[in-house]
Amino acid sequence: MRTARSLTAFSLPLLLVLTACGTSASDQPTAEQSAAAEGFPVTVTDARGEVTLETAPRRIVSLSPSLTEILFEVGAGDQVVAVDEYSNHPPEAPTTDLSGFTPNVEAIADYEPDLVVLSDDGSDITEQLEKLAIPVLLLPAAQTVDDTYAQMELLGEATGNAEEGAAAAEELRGRLDALVAGIGEDAAGLSYYHEIDAQLYSVTSDTFIGQVYGLFGLVNIADEAEDAAGGYPQLSAEFIVDQDPDLIFVSYPGGAQDVLGRPAFDSLTAVREGNVIEVDPDTSSRWGPRIVDFAEDVAEAVEAARAE
Repeated sequence: MRTARSLTAFSLPLLLVLTACGTSASDQPTAEQSAAAEGFPVTVTDARGEVTLETAPRRIVSLSPSLTEILFEVGAGDQVVAVDEYSNHPPEAPTTDLSGFTPNVEAIADYEPDLVVLSDDGSDITEQLEKLAIPVLLLPAAQTVDDTYAQMELLGEATGNAEEGAAAAEELRGRLDALVAGIGEDAAGLSYYHEIDAQLYSVTSDTFIGQVYGLFGLVNIADEAEDAAGGYPQLSAEFIVDQDPDLIFVSYPGGAQDVLGRPAFDSLTAVREGNVIEVDPDTSSRWGPRIVDFAEDVAEAVEAARAE
């Protein structure tokens, strides 16, 4: 009988880069904010080049779920006054109806921000905000785990929380290293398929998601796909059956049952041995501090597979 294991973000959409009005941070500086202000001005480097912040920001708007999580992780949560509609973590994040996909400069300006952070500038929102003298940090989606560490440190420095940012990055690095060391050679030779949606879109090892799997030495079947160059190939059922992965990870609600309901997949090793794992769509697609939760899901799946 075919079974699936569903792992929540430890205990364990496609919104890889990016649900109304939340709580505002107080305009009165706290003791911590006052202390942080002493280190300004600071100059950091984003995707466009050097950005100098003359004073510590106290009214931050984030238009990226990953960057929202990083801001709170590095101790800047009290400085955040608004986040986009998909920034649903942490629970105290002031979620609004602001869009990270089609940002509206007037709606953003209504929050009177002294810093806006975003990961995509497809609508030239950066230029529009800077015309209003609103500082902007453009931090694109991380391509590697090291990029996550770097963004933690940068946002810590940019918000007057440099020590906290460095400490958060170091803690995350240590937890990931410990997970990888704990698995050791157990993952050697194991192959996997990561399914983003029911249309069989996957990820290659060149993507951020693939990089996390790569920490454990897992073999990605999508790397052999004809259109793997784009990083997110759409695979065929025939290709997946031919590759016969040892592990299948699905990152959308109900995905495990979708996989188990496909007659063509009956013969797959992952299906026969119960190694179809549904992972949290947020922790498995965002490059913030919760990537360790995703990594824990992967480690648990490897341990279970090797125990069989």
